[in-house]
Amino acid sequence: MPVAFTVFIIVPLVEMLLLFEVADWIGGIQTLLMVVLTAVIGVQVLKQQGFSTLLRANERIRQGQLPAQEIIEGMLLAAAGAMLLTPGFLTDTLGFLCLAGPVRRPLAGRLVAAGLGSFSHRKGSARADDVFGNRTPPRGQVFEGEYSKAGSEPPLEAENTHGAGEENENKNE
Repeated sequence: MPVAFTVFIIVPLVEMLLLFEVADWIGGIQTLLMVVLTAVIGVQVLKQQGFSTLLRANERIRQGQLPAQEIIEGMLLAAAGAMLLTPGFLTDTLGFLCLAGPVRRPLAGRLVAAGLGSFSHRKGSARADDVFGNRTPPRGQVFEGEYSKAGSEPPLEAENTHGAGEENENKNE
């Protein structure tokens, strides 16, 4: 509740107060133009940074590594894009901070180190060799078949032969 309250109530109120103050100081039209300009510039920078992050992720995949750092950076870029498209100076500032490589990369590195990107190190999760198709053969023998509890369903062979026998009987009559 406190996080949702902060995000959906407090942040918009602070944004409106800042917009009103700036509008009183430099004028309403200029304030509106600044908000639109920050969104346009932010989208252009977001495209460039997103493409750069995608290229780095592809390079790590080619090397047979999981791109955990790049995935976290991509999430930060998505958050930055949302903040830049939200009208206001506070969200624009936070969005531009997430866009800036010198801020985003260390932040993503800390998030990966804190465990947000540790999905490749947990037991039972995908390993890099599994993801890239270099699977080791399973240990032991693998048997394929069907399973049902005794008495719950008739065996498949009995169903098929019984149905076929009835059809043949109907044809003979």
